[in-house]
Amino acid sequence: MKLSAAYGPGKFGLSFELFPPKTPQGITSLFQHVTRLVEFKPSFVTCTYGAGGSTQETTLDIVARVHREFGLPVATHLTCVGSTVDQLREYLRTAHASGVANVVALRGDPPKGDTSFTPVAGGFRYANELVSLIHSEFPKLGIAVAGYPETHKEAPSPDADLANLKRKVDAGADVVVTQLFYNNDDFFRFRDRCHALGIHLPIVPGLLPVTNFAQIKRITSLCGAQLPAPYVRRLEEAGDAVEAQFDIGVEFATRQTQELLKSGVPGIHFYVLNRSEAAAAVLENVRLQP
Repeated sequence: MKLSAAYGPGKFGLSFELFPPKTPQGITSLFQHVTRLVEFKPSFVTCTYGAGGSTQETTLDIVARVHREFGLPVATHLTCVGSTVDQLREYLRTAHASGVANVVALRGDPPKGDTSFTPVAGGFRYANELVSLIHSEFPKLGIAVAGYPETHKEAPSPDADLANLKRKVDAGADVVVTQLFYNNDDFFRFRDRCHALGIHLPIVPGLLPVTNFAQIKRITSLCGAQLPAPYVRRLEEAGDAVEAQFDIGVEFATRQTQELLKSGVPGIHFYVLNRSEAAAAVLENVRLQP
């Protein structure tokens, strides 16, 4: 099933994002959590891969197994980092043969130590070029692209960032999935600006419930997302109390999800960090139960 089929009248596109573990034990743990998440009947599951494509094979193994064992549509991430166009074509052929029906098409972050993105010889510089390749040469694959409610950290301005998103949409994307955010007003403004620019694809909020304050500070520092000050104060007051941090994070994510659902979002994409507890608790709280 292509991603576009997950959204529309009478449908709600619930999805989860995984990442490839580094050990066999990590794989076993991951699929225990996937088994729990699948109880919520997601529309599809996605999986990232490591920097520079370092875990592409594991990523394909994971999404192929999810598709095979649970009968779910799946999407592999694909970036322009470190790959020629021919290598991207080969990956797409392998992915399609493995039962992957969708791609999350991204430019990708610069390699560690680099301050700017430099394409390899014979590679792509921009995500819209990758989208165009998939759309034209692999038309059976659905395509998701990334949107940034708080503006991509490398973009010179919000308008330039939105113009870049429009290029990806015009190149053949099926759905926009946002970077994580913690202020719904940022998402609502982003959605309104997308509509004003003529972007009328499903715009799906991406949420990451906080379960570990130190961890989320690292993640938000990398992607540029801002945590509301009152939320930070509550997490700081919890100190090292793991259960308290979890409860505060789930409570906040529940309220955030409820407001998004009331606003009529076409779906929600959860960044689950290979765990099921927080997303499951939020979904049960908002009555999107198994």
